[in-house]
Amino acid sequence: MDSAVTTVAPHGTALPTAALWDAGVRLAAAVSLPPLPLLPAVAGMHCSGPLRHVAHTEGVVSIFIGIDAAAEGDVLLVDNSGRTDEACVGDLVAIEARQAGIAGIVIWGCHRDTDELAAIGLPVFSLGPCPASPRLGAGRPAPPSLPPFPGRDGDRLAADTDGVVLVPGAVHEEVAALAGRIVRAERTQAERALSGVSLREQLGWDRFLERRRTDPGYAFRSHLAQVDGALE
Repeated sequence: MDSAVTTVAPHGTALPTAALWDAGVRLAAAVSLPPLPLLPAVAGMHCSGPLRHVAHTEGVVSIFIGIDAAAEGDVLLVDNSGRTDEACVGDLVAIEARQAGIAGIVIWGCHRDTDELAAIGLPVFSLGPCPASPRLGAGRPAPPSLPPFPGRDGDRLAADTDGVVLVPGAVHEEVAALAGRIVRAERTQAERALSGVSLREQLGWDRFLERRRTDPGYAFRSHLAQVDGALE
């Protein structure tokens, strides 16, 4: 499998989803969220990589086909139509994906074997846990009526404790670069605030209010750009 480069923030940590979202908004890039919030199976999990979509139509067969087609560093999106009445990924699938170099699994549906997933360590995100295995074939209940999961193969998917963000592949480098600058600015602001320099002082709050008196439409986001600040 081909290797993939992961963009990281200062100190070697993956870029936070919050920073990627804020960067996408500033750049008017089409960053998007899942139709419902997705959470890590185990607290502290995070992953980032190119999206590889897997339609969960044949159970584990679908996922194995997706793993075969994926490149090292991809994030599998297992699309089970937002079902919460069954789980489509458990410990054995997670082990197989980890051995294949998959960066993480995001499930538009549920997972199971939560304790085992914690030990395996592969990041898994889903709508939550469910003990039931998939029921395929005739008699399977219809999935919920939900919007489709956004994103296309090759788009960048990032996931952490705050949730999941998708960045179009064509603008990912630009969004990631700005997100890195936002992380650095916010970290510096936090350190200065903890040392006694208030955030309002750092961001020139008095100057913003003065400008607003003569220009009521002046946006705080525009002011932040003027002072090279970060706050969302």
